[in-house]
Amino acid sequence: MITTFKPLILDALSEMAAHKLRTLLTLLGMIFGVGAVIAMLNIGEGAERQALKLIDSMGLRNLIVESKQFANDELMEIREESLGLTLADVEAAAATLPFVEDYSAERRIKTQSIYSDQGRSDANVVGVSASHFSLANMKTASGRLLSKDDNRDVAQVVVLGSSAAEDLFPQGEAVGKFVKVNHLWLEVVGVLFNPYLGKDEFQGVKIGGDSARLFVPLSTSMKKLNAPALASELDVIKLKISESVDPSVAAKAVAQLFKLRHGETEDYQLIIPAALLAQQKQTQQIFNIVMACVAGISLLVGGIGIMNIMLANVLERTKEIGLLRAVGATQKDIKFQFIAESFTISVLGGLLGIVFGLALSEIIGFYSGWAVSWSMVAIFLSLGICIAVGVGFGVFPAIKASQLNPIEALHSD
Repeated sequence: MITTFKPLILDALSEMAAHKLRTLLTLLGMIFGVGAVIAMLNIGEGAERQALKLIDSMGLRNLIVESKQFANDELMEIREESLGLTLADVEAAAATLPFVEDYSAERRIKTQSIYSDQGRSDANVVGVSASHFSLANMKTASGRLLSKDDNRDVAQVVVLGSSAAEDLFPQGEAVGKFVKVNHLWLEVVGVLFNPYLGKDEFQGVKIGGDSARLFVPLSTSMKKLNAPALASELDVIKLKISESVDPSVAAKAVAQLFKLRHGETEDYQLIIPAALLAQQKQTQQIFNIVMACVAGISLLVGGIGIMNIMLANVLERTKEIGLLRAVGATQKDIKFQFIAESFTISVLGGLLGIVFGLALSEIIGFYSGWAVSWSMVAIFLSLGICIAVGVGFGVFPAIKASQLNPIEALHSD
């Protein structure tokens, strides 16, 4: 009589060991199915985390107005109609749009040389307002960020990106030392922390690159450093939108304001980070659905394999079933025995599938450059689905075995 679960598992393992090749072929479907589910969810989790990290560098509640790049001859014609992005645009947006909580401005500088007493750099130099760093979620590794006082006093100070600091000061600490940009000496007051983003663009929009930049006060860049000829006064404007307003709705008002101020000349582009994130999530959702279908088919094949091996077991062990019924085993006992075997095969296939899925995730991430993040939810979900499929497909063979006539089973060949 079957009274405990442990002997059933041991019997199932013994039966599997007796038919190694058949068992392996049965397990492959479960292994591939579970591996595909884990790899899909791990890649999806990694993509979501990376997207949030990339969007965080842009500011989820920001609207970004960026000056477009044109050839010189085309730019001359545009300048007859529009001066490009200006501080007046920023002031107008802050004064007329009540949902604008904060703003920052950025101006690119044309540089001929950047060097210190320890090294040189080909980094970009930008003039920024003090709020630029908070809106872009930048933090310092050492020193401080630029302040409003620096802009008010037209201070000759600079904050270095991490890679620019390494180029200019390879021997150590940069804070308190001096850098010469073109003709102007600047005191280093801070070095930025470099969060590894993994990508330099998101949904076709260039991001990052701050590690290879030098940041000076906006007023200093305007009064003491030259910008490219015909360039607009500002290159980038960021507007922080209040939590109560949808960024897409706010973007329409911002677009209308800038359209009026620029004489309907499209010499700028409006970027909505929240919309980019929504677009990325939609793309990821489609990817997940496709991968889920592939994983589901693999698990279905694995389930059919389990049903086949269990039906074969019923045929091979007909006399054994008849003997068990003859000594007092009930239909429920027989059914439970075969379901236990299905359960054992499913668990073993699931565990091997987890190992395969984790390895597959790392291989895909390594060769594709995609972000991969391990997810315990993915592991438990895939294992649970695997067990459910395996046991589900084992129910029919178990019922078939339990319904065998004991006398006919004992006399079978």
